[in-house]
Amino acid sequence: MYDVAVIGAGVVGAMIARELAAYKLNICILEKEHDVAMGATKANSAIVHAGFDAKEGSLKAKLNVKGSKMMENVTHELGVKYRRNGSLVVGFNEEDRVTLETLLERGKTNGVEGLEIIERDRLTVLEPNIADGVKCALYAPTGAIVCPYELTVAAIGNAMDNGAKLKCSFPVTTITAHEDFYEISSGNDTVKARFIVNAAGVYSDAVARMIGDDTFTVHPRRGEYLVLDKECGNTVSHTIFMTPSKMGKGILVSPTVDNNLLLGPTAVDTVDKDDKSTTPEFFTSIFDIAAKTVKNIPRNKTITSFCGLRAVGDTGDFIITSPREHFINAAGIESPGLSASPAIAEYVRELLGSDGLKLEKKEDHVRTRRPMHAFREANIDEKNRMIKENPAYGRIVCRCEGVTEGEILDAIRTNPRATDLDGVKRRTRAQMGRCQGGFCSPYIIELLSRELDIPYENVTKFGGESNVALGKTKEDK
Repeated sequence: MYDVAVIGAGVVGAMIARELAAYKLNICILEKEHDVAMGATKANSAIVHAGFDAKEGSLKAKLNVKGSKMMENVTHELGVKYRRNGSLVVGFNEEDRVTLETLLERGKTNGVEGLEIIERDRLTVLEPNIADGVKCALYAPTGAIVCPYELTVAAIGNAMDNGAKLKCSFPVTTITAHEDFYEISSGNDTVKARFIVNAAGVYSDAVARMIGDDTFTVHPRRGEYLVLDKECGNTVSHTIFMTPSKMGKGILVSPTVDNNLLLGPTAVDTVDKDDKSTTPEFFTSIFDIAAKTVKNIPRNKTITSFCGLRAVGDTGDFIITSPREHFINAAGIESPGLSASPAIAEYVRELLGSDGLKLEKKEDHVRTRRPMHAFREANIDEKNRMIKENPAYGRIVCRCEGVTEGEILDAIRTNPRATDLDGVKRRTRAQMGRCQGGFCSPYIIELLSRELDIPYENVTKFGGESNVALGKTKEDK
């Protein structure tokens, strides 16, 4: 019997679980995929928004601004990369300027600090590659960037360090309410919990309906992205947005915390909650649109593309409600959900406390976690010490990203454990470089096979039937 079951191991569920793990509670995190951060969390813009876009007085506005202010400390505690690079929303004409002035006043009302509208002469100093047609911009110095899946892995790992349990491959099929608890089923497996937090992303409306709540719906919005090689990372230093529309903030151009260049996303509403395929036609369109805001983007430096599904609710705001006793929805968490996630966690914890959950702080609670990139960022003396203690740190496996065998073994051995190639990738960046795993994947498969004690050909790229090797190229004699 758990005190709280959190359904969904994306960044919102992860931050909620981490927040609750500071208390004397028995917590279980339920995830339908084989690993954490498998939904919108692993495929979004990685932006910590300043908070000027959300409508005044909305939960989005309140929690975005609060979460943005919390994020630097949260990432420091969890050993996650974070950079306050600032953002620029660019305008091309007087109509855009009117929109930017509206965003400026909205941001001030929301409590965003340092906002101002700047003209082209200053803009070109901040961003020499800004496109010739850009006339002005809303400058938000508190905007930042982070790695969302690294944040999620670290937050769930920190929750597990403090006693939380994680059950992956647990797609919730039914929820049965009893007098004092809920019974959550997935096939032949069941979990019992006194409280439930529904953070199931694009499936949060389906989970809510399992307890009779049909007050909202969530649909997916496809967003496709391009990632350019690290040599393009200095094309811009700020996150460059277009003037927003009802479909979102448009195609952005942004550096990442790992010094790549990110372009996207597209915005296409759909009904398929599982289709994350990329399309050939978006490639040219993203470059063409990005070129309107930033010049000198090299089209021949693209190393990969991906698609994410944003959970768009029908209310226009975050749906954080309690439709019945001991059940909390954290649904419709689209942008700025990543930015707001630490504040959402506190908000949900307060709702649970108001609903009768006893919240008693742990005396031995640990808030910090060793960075997954500790070796790469160590100085030469620290590296030599680490290699002396563990020679695996002295063997480079991924040449593009400089990832060592020791770091890969840490990812496989440390909760939440990587169990496939993509799990290793999200935790270490091995396979994320220019060759996209062309050289390092075979050896990583060997490490996974050995550590998980499974045949080489049973190792998968992303779980399920995504086996990478079909068998031996020749039989041993």
